[in-house]
Amino acid sequence: METKQTSPLSLSAAIVIAGAIIAVAIIWNKSPAPTTAAAPTNTQTIKINLSPITAADHILGNPNAQIRVVEYSDSSCPYCKTFNPTMEEIMSQYGASGDVAWIYRHYPLDKPDQNGNILHKNANNEAQSLECAADVGGNDKFWAFEKMLYEKTPSVTGATPEGLDQKQLPVIAKAVGIDTTKFNACLSSGKFKDTVEKEFLSGVNAGVSGTPSSFFVLSKPASKSVTDFITNAYVTYRISQDLLYIADDKKIISMSGAMPKELITGLITTIQGGK
Repeated sequence: METKQTSPLSLSAAIVIAGAIIAVAIIWNKSPAPTTAAAPTNTQTIKINLSPITAADHILGNPNAQIRVVEYSDSSCPYCKTFNPTMEEIMSQYGASGDVAWIYRHYPLDKPDQNGNILHKNANNEAQSLECAADVGGNDKFWAFEKMLYEKTPSVTGATPEGLDQKQLPVIAKAVGIDTTKFNACLSSGKFKDTVEKEFLSGVNAGVSGTPSSFFVLSKPASKSVTDFITNAYVTYRISQDLLYIADDKKIISMSGAMPKELITGLITTIQGGK
């Protein structure tokens, strides 16, 4: 499935935008307690310019699933590290039945801000390492490498500002059964640098402003029960409308941040109900 994007941003414009938004990220450590406050009366809708899912994407699960979750992520991001096990649980629960698929896309936060500071200096190289894992080992090795990379990479925080020692990348590759000679040659060549930048740009065009950012691509327009669930989630999970909203055609739902599993399973169940 391919559709032409309208008014795409140039890479240089994307870098400027990224510099302004690079520090934006959201995390939930636990589900907030429900509240009885009145919910907004309407679910926010907006045009979402998401690049179509193709065979070139990294897909875990059924490519034709009813719900396909496109995640833009950065392995150096602490919030992405928190969210990765959540998505693994979601796939364990819904992936085997073919109901949900997970698509991974790169959004490395390695662009300098207005002061020249770089949030995640290794993010681009780690994104390229993921591409090399797929190139050398195939889709299964990509996901094995992705899982271990997120487990091993220290979050880039004040306590561990350098993140992962990049010498560990071939160690991870070897641990998951990837030919390290071919892997190292791929990574040192930079053959996937443009691929990573293109994916980053596609995230900017889709409205990504931090990591993780996920898009639920539906096989059919969402029902009223789905829009009602989203409206109620603003209060139940105490989130603003810019963190969870639906496209104007009701076939894509945007979710920003490492939201709790309960919200995601509730959303999936409601979508599956279709009423």
